[in-house]
Amino acid sequence: QVQLVESGGGLVQAGGSLRLSCAASGGTFSSYAMGWFRQAPGKEREFVAAISRSGGNTYYADSVKGRFTISRDNTKNTMYLQMNSLKPSDTAVYYCNAKAILRDYWGQGTQVTVSS
Repeated sequence: QVQLVESGGGLVQAGGSLRLSCAASGGTFSSYAMGWFRQAPGKEREFVAAISRSGGNTYYADSVKGRFTISRDNTKNTMYLQMNSLKPSDTAVYYCNAKAILRDYWGQGTQVTVSS
């Protein structure tokens, strides 16, 4: 059973930066592709970014491309999301995801609020 804990959310002004972290335990971190998703009030959860097991391949939603950077440190069982040039439209709860063969695992989420 994999446990995922997000941290690093908060309140920031438009144009600012935040770095989210996702700490994993209870599984073999390097065996999971990982990703970030977000859910704004009244909207469905949407894909933000993903990273392959080794970290060699990354993928981004068009809305965050060029502003967000996903990375992982398999020695620390941790994934990161560096968010720059934040916009009010980035306001959401951000969730960490681990993709295993039989199921996905999710964290509890961390709130990111961007004020204009």
